[in-house]
Amino acid sequence: MKRTSRYPFFDVMNEQMTWDNHTRAIINSRTHPKGEHAFLTTVEAEMLRSWCSLLMDDARPEVMQHVIDHFDQTLVSSQESQRKYGEPPLPQLIRDGLHALDQACQSMFTEHFFHLETPRQLQIMTEISEGQAAPAEYWKSVPQTAFFLKMLSTTIDAYYSHPKIWSDIGYAGPAYPRGYIRMDLGQLDPWEPKEDTKKNEA
Repeated sequence: MKRTSRYPFFDVMNEQMTWDNHTRAIINSRTHPKGEHAFLTTVEAEMLRSWCSLLMDDARPEVMQHVIDHFDQTLVSSQESQRKYGEPPLPQLIRDGLHALDQACQSMFTEHFFHLETPRQLQIMTEISEGQAAPAEYWKSVPQTAFFLKMLSTTIDAYYSHPKIWSDIGYAGPAYPRGYIRMDLGQLDPWEPKEDTKKNEA
């Protein structure tokens, strides 16, 4: 998967000495994921690795490991701001959905999801997003579209909290305690990166 950035020479971690100790510790922890999980099984973690890599079109190991760790922490804490009526709690929804996905792949292809070819994986993901995944018997207790949307939103939350992604999109990091001064459209503070209009691989 090719990565492109309009800020190819920017590294947000060069700004870390302007953050307070607590913020610096949190952000640094995202660059050194432990890979130790309290909720996810090994198979579930590998399914997430494949799924999330395809969602974000990014297979960088350090980024995807952070995404998986974020999933695990979210599922352990099970903190949900909103849940639709009749929708299972997040840990149950994700676990049941991954289990149904694994059963379906084993039944149809005798392989785990993460061992399938990319086009087939994408086809399955599309079918789940539309509530049309087969075989139907494995999905009868899982609201497929809700499962897909939760997988999507949790992946996005995790992905865009990683410093490498901040660097890719030109985000200069937390405003506290330094603060952003130039707030008008098009204005940049001295520590913010300038966009490189040439296309560059990240």
